Amino acid sequence: MLLSVGRQRYISESATDSVHNYYEQMVFEQLSRAFKRASEDSEFLADAACVALNRLPPRYVRHDVDMTFFMTPNELDEMVNNVVRAVNEAVEYVESREREKAEKEQQENQDQQVEEDQPE
Repeated sequence: MLLSVGRQRYISESATDSVHNYYEQMVFEQLSRAFKRASEDSEFLADAACVALNRLPPRYVRHDVDMTFFMTPNELDEMVNNVVRAVNEAVEYVESREREKAEKEQQENQDQQVEEDQPE
């Protein structure tokens, strides 16, 4: 495998398409269920999903049924709770960054207005 680094390898597209992070769908569903804005604002949805997913451990699977089949009910409950927590924290983070950006822009506009109002 290490000898093939840099060489072109042919990978079946269907094989790469079947691998995904199990948490992705859970995060998108939780965002849509808990935050109306996620259904209306695709930028917000994407930003919050990225932040939430980066707060969760990756769980790559080929088939979702593989994951749920081997999990106990307690493990599944823990995953759901982790998703809810990560999504809530992500939304708080994204919204706080938006507020900071808006405040900065407002301050810059006020500073510009003051400069324009001052006589030369």
